[in-house]
Amino acid sequence: MASRKRTLLKVIILGDSGVGKTSLMHQYVNKKFSSQYKATIGADFLTKEVQVDDKLIWDTAGQERFQSLGVAFYRGADCCVLVYDVTSSKSFEDLENWRDEFLIQASPSDPENFPFVVLGNKIDAAEGRQVTEKRAKQWAGAKGGIPCFETSAKEDVNVDEAFATIARNALKNETEEEM
Repeated sequence: MASRKRTLLKVIILGDSGVGKTSLMHQYVNKKFSSQYKATIGADFLTKEVQVDDKLIWDTAGQERFQSLGVAFYRGADCCVLVYDVTSSKSFEDLENWRDEFLIQASPSDPENFPFVVLGNKIDAAEGRQVTEKRAKQWAGAKGGIPCFETSAKEDVNVDEAFATIARNALKNETEEEM
């Protein structure tokens, strides 16, 4: 009888405060959404067992004053998720800083090929949209073809699909590092 190997993946979720990082995690792990906003202080840890094996998702605080948590949290990450709010140009423009900060803090062995995934959240609030899907895909493409999804944690749109891609890319990265 073949035994299934269990792998624990460390996924870091970064982005400005209020873009929906915690909401995306809770929608993915617990299938729940809360419209009440509570800032994450420090880091949040949630685990979900998925068919692609076992995944550990680390949600970091978006507030800039907590960015010094960096090194300890970022080290050993298998994938980094960059989240912006489609109704906030600033949150999208800040992805560049979040990506650079992650690469500095995590010091991955192959920064050029480290797996990132971009999520444009809050598509349920489309009337206030400031960032087009085309603009996000162009940015992600220019960064080495980063997979890019538009999501709604509130309405559970594309959340499972995005996290399936995150798991696949993290597993692929982990497998390549073992070689």
